[in-house]
Amino acid sequence: MKYILVFCTSGQLHLKVDEKDFSLNKGEVITITSGQVHQFSRIQECSGFVLEFTLDFFCKDDKDIELIFHNGLFCHFAMNEIIAVDTPVVEEQLNHIQTELAAQPYQYFISIHSRIKLILVAINRAKVNRGDEIWKPDALFLKFLEAVRNNFEHNYPLSQFAEMLGTTEIKLNELAKLHAGKTAQHVIYGLIASEAKRLLTYENLSVKEVAYKLGFNDPFYFSNFFKRHTMYAPKFYQEKYAL
Repeated sequence: MKYILVFCTSGQLHLKVDEKDFSLNKGEVITITSGQVHQFSRIQECSGFVLEFTLDFFCKDDKDIELIFHNGLFCHFAMNEIIAVDTPVVEEQLNHIQTELAAQPYQYFISIHSRIKLILVAINRAKVNRGDEIWKPDALFLKFLEAVRNNFEHNYPLSQFAEMLGTTEIKLNELAKLHAGKTAQHVIYGLIASEAKRLLTYENLSVKEVAYKLGFNDPFYFSNFFKRHTMYAPKFYQEKYAL
C-alpha cells in the first residue's frame, strides 16, 4: 500500500483526488492515502516533488503507524487538504531523499526513513501552527484499515477482521466512530468502494472483473453496492474518470 505526498516548489500544480479538484501553490503539500484515486490535471510551468512510500517500508512499530495518520495526514475519508509548510525544511529533506536514492550509500534506507519522519513532523507542525485541533490516531484502527485493504478479494465480515487483529467488533466500532464518525462496517464499505473506483479508473477492468476481484459473486449486486455508496453506476463512473 502506497502513501503519496505531493509538494509544489514553484508555479501552480493542479490535481484531482477522488473526483475533487485541488490546486497547489509554492510551499504547499497534499497527502494522498492508500487507495485514493488521483491524477494530475495540469502541470505546466510548475515544479515539485512526489514522494511515495509503503506502510511496510516506513512502519517499524506502532509509533510509526500513528505518525503516518497523525492529524489525519494519510487517513482522510475524503478530507484531503492543502497545507502550507515550512518550505526550506521540507524541500531540504526531499532533496536529500532524492540524493540518497540515486547514490544508495551505506544504510541509505535508514536515512530515508528518518527524513520522511522529519517531513511528516514539519507538516504536523504547520497544521498545529495554523490552529488545527491535534488528532492522535490509534494504531489498532490503522491496522484495521490495512487489514481491510489487504483482503478485498475475501470480502470478510467484520467479525473476521476482529479475530485477525486480536480484538472485538465492539472495540473496532468504538474506534471507527471516534476516527471516522461511522461504524466499522461502513468503514469497510467505504474502502471497498474506493478500491472499486481505483480498479475502474486505472486498471481498465470490466465491471464483472472488478466485482469478482472484490469478492462479489454477483456483478449485479456489486453494481447496486457501488451505486449506493458512490451515487454512480460503475460503468458510468469508468467512462467518466478512466485514464
